[in-house]
Amino acid sequence: MAFGVFMHKDGSIYDDIPEVHYQFKEYHLPRVEPLVGNWVVYLEPAKVKDSKGFFAVARVNDIIPDPEISGRYRALIEPGSYLPFWPTVPREVDGQPIERDCYNAQWSILPLSNSDFARIIALGLPDDQTLPRVGDPEPLNRVREEQTPFEVERPLVQSLLNRPFRDRAFRRAVLHAYDGRCAVTGWRLVNGGGRLEAEAAHIRPVEHGGPDSIRNGLALSGTAHWMFDRGLIGVADNHEIIIHRKVNDRSGVEAIINPTGKLIAPPREADHPHPQFLTWHRDFHAFAA
Repeated sequence: MAFGVFMHKDGSIYDDIPEVHYQFKEYHLPRVEPLVGNWVVYLEPAKVKDSKGFFAVARVNDIIPDPEISGRYRALIEPGSYLPFWPTVPREVDGQPIERDCYNAQWSILPLSNSDFARIIALGLPDDQTLPRVGDPEPLNRVREEQTPFEVERPLVQSLLNRPFRDRAFRRAVLHAYDGRCAVTGWRLVNGGGRLEAEAAHIRPVEHGGPDSIRNGLALSGTAHWMFDRGLIGVADNHEIIIHRKVNDRSGVEAIINPTGKLIAPPREADHPHPQFLTWHRDFHAFAA
């Protein structure tokens, strides 16, 4: 089994949607072809201000010529395989490089050893059953150095496709991106046990081909989540919150929308909802009809 790294920077010249496809030049083909059917981790370049390092994992499904630009290709991501990390994984932890088996760091596509892949996954996807309490630090789980690559590879890869594991990882990443605050109401409610009330909602549901991506997620209170899933409210590309014409208590819905009338998005623009997913939600629920 081969593993790799895809370097990704939002706003670059490459037409990447990490949850869907990764664009690359033809000379990278020899490095990408062994990754078909295998897993890659996404890495934000160190030169990006406040780089988040390794930020997601996904499985490559196929390679096709880019339909729009000659001389480029797209690595198609297997639907349902993309999963964001939280915490994101820096290039170094405790002064030690995450990638112990070093390769040419100048490449945008890198091979990754089994042990390095396992180390990144263990740090980025700690398998906890619940979110940490408010203010608690995230644990940095480490792969035991004495484990062989085979011992760590099989359970990790199985976990990456396990629905309960993915649900926990998705919820953890989305709620941290939104700081536990409902994007519609603005409420940041915490119960007596220190648990956040907000839930992680998919914009395009998994059963309709939506990825477990922060950009396909919203932090929503229970009521807002219920309304969003049923198409009573939607979100425009400019983040304006839209109330569907079929709502029978418009004033009641308006009362819980935060005063700006717009989505309260994460601080990082790279974590904002992707217009592709917002458009799907509006179309599916016939907001324009």
